[in-house]
Amino acid sequence: MLDACWENSVFARPVSIACASVVVFCGAAGATGPTFQMTTDIPVSITTPDAVETSIGTLEFFDGVSDRATVDAVYDYMDRARAVQAYVLGLPLVSMHSLKVGGEAVGSETANQFLLAADMLDSRPLVLTANTSTLYTWSFLDLERDGPTVIELPPGMLGVLNDASFRYLADLGVAGQDQGKGAKYLVLPPGYEGDAPDGYFVVQTPTNAVWVFMRGFVKDGVEAAVANVEGTLNAYPLAQADASPAAEFINMSGLAGYNTIPPNDVSFYAMLDDVVQAEPANFIPPTTRGMFAAIGIEKGREFAPDDRMRAILTDAVAIGNAYARANTVFLRDPRQRIYGDTSEWVMGYAGKDTTFGATTSEAYDALLWFHYNAIVVTPAMAVTKPGIGSDYGIVGMAEGAEVLDGGKTYRLNLPPNPPAKDFWAVTLYDTQTRSQLQTDQQFPTLGSQTEGVQANADGSYDVYFAPEAPEGQAGNWLQTIPNKSWFAILRMYGPEQAWIDKSWRPGEIELVED
Repeated sequence: MLDACWENSVFARPVSIACASVVVFCGAAGATGPTFQMTTDIPVSITTPDAVETSIGTLEFFDGVSDRATVDAVYDYMDRARAVQAYVLGLPLVSMHSLKVGGEAVGSETANQFLLAADMLDSRPLVLTANTSTLYTWSFLDLERDGPTVIELPPGMLGVLNDASFRYLADLGVAGQDQGKGAKYLVLPPGYEGDAPDGYFVVQTPTNAVWVFMRGFVKDGVEAAVANVEGTLNAYPLAQADASPAAEFINMSGLAGYNTIPPNDVSFYAMLDDVVQAEPANFIPPTTRGMFAAIGIEKGREFAPDDRMRAILTDAVAIGNAYARANTVFLRDPRQRIYGDTSEWVMGYAGKDTTFGATTSEAYDALLWFHYNAIVVTPAMAVTKPGIGSDYGIVGMAEGAEVLDGGKTYRLNLPPNPPAKDFWAVTLYDTQTRSQLQTDQQFPTLGSQTEGVQANADGSYDVYFAPEAPEGQAGNWLQTIPNKSWFAILRMYGPEQAWIDKSWRPGEIELVED
């Protein structure tokens, strides 16, 4: 009957008035109704029955006209669906805004007020997948308030400028135009048309808020790295170049209460609206602006959801957050898997694409994965050259796709000669906050620079994860917490060819003891 219906449908060939097969085989609407002079056979595929069973309930109609309950159900569904999409598309904006307001809450309110991990970044501040091995410092520019803004950069830094949507603007330092020699950069506001003075590397931005992120290297010691930063680094309005304010440094090492994590409740949408109102309308692509506007977030318009819409937004952010968490651990983008489907090791930038612009469905999930779990976007972190920069492997499952349980004992074997010219390090993270795991270990990191770490007889390393150190393994142990999950990042600083071509690869995380 299906074949007969298809053969006589409008998809196959025109149906004449005399042909009754569509009515007979397809049950077209109006088949038993009156026939008039202009009556033709109507394909069932373009009609709607009086009741349709769906995942959101039974939808009811009078000859194709929705009843009031159906109208309410489909409007609620579409508003919720758009709000979930707005969560995914808005996550980069809200993550950056969370960094900004988190800094303001601890005193970093102007360009010259830098947060600096003067004692290295430990597990107390809540910062997405931050490491413990390089000297972090950052601040925000407010170009609407300050106009063109100068950044005085010390030598030997590795930094980047990202806009209010976490899009890459320019590298600073080693990967930037100054090539690590130090320089003055000038950041111009959206739509700026004036002349830029000589003596600066110039960067144009589409947003008023710009994140100035930098890492200093500690090969000569933390104190020397801090002195290098504090001796030169500054940022100030170009208009104050002749009498610039001195740089201020706020030590974020051990800074409890410093929270930069995007919220997972309905306040997410209020933060998204804050960004939309603060930035030029055209910094967001038109289709995304439309998605935001459909749920009441539009530049120049008050965001004031009524009780119905607030309930929908509360539901949507819960669904969006659940999707983000599923996508983090049970990811579907094959480009993220470093060693294929048989391994749990993944990369942060799927397919090494830092624009998330691939014309595939996976790009959508790749953008969500990155911005839910990480910060800092630059091509310099995705172009791996032997002995230069760093590269990461991330693992959130034990061998066999088992969720990691902090009450159990696991082992990670790193084969002999880990291919890192500078050093390697394994750091643990909390699956709830995606920040460093807070245990009795201030720095939840173990690596080639860790005092007391022991190699095996063959030159390999075993790293243990457990609530308590296995006997004889205290130097190779990272503490976990019972009834709490975790994940790990293996960082290779100065990754060598064996890491790049995958001829050397880490083992999977193996369960040792329940």
